[in-house]
Amino acid sequence: MARILAIDYGGKRCGIAVTDESKIIASGLTTVDTKELLIWLKEYVAKEEVELFVVGEPKRMHGEASESEKLIQPFLVKLSKEFPSIPVKRIDERFTSKIAFNTMLASGISKKRRRDKALVDQISATIILQDYLYNL
Repeated sequence: MARILAIDYGGKRCGIAVTDESKIIASGLTTVDTKELLIWLKEYVAKEEVELFVVGEPKRMHGEASESEKLIQPFLVKLSKEFPSIPVKRIDERFTSKIAFNTMLASGISKKRRRDKALVDQISATIILQDYLYNL
């Protein structure tokens, strides 16, 4: 069975999360340098069957697109060209970084580890994927 893969796209790095094959559990997988993301995705898709990409959609408080969306749009074009048979869904990612940080606090992760922005991105991708699964 295929997995769903979520991406918290950022200017420097991207958090990645995936479901289990039953599409019940969302788990943080890794963080990838943005410049290497398409290469990483090609390698992952060659090993694992992916049926859907879920990409965070950054919005401002009033619902309009944030400045980050300008970075994401060219990536989405490349993603669709590279993987034409895998659809892409967008999920509102407002507050995911804040929720990720609060999750790290609640789980007792050390202050030093909480400063690891890569971990925040990975947890944010997991939250994006959980939101998608919840709203199925």
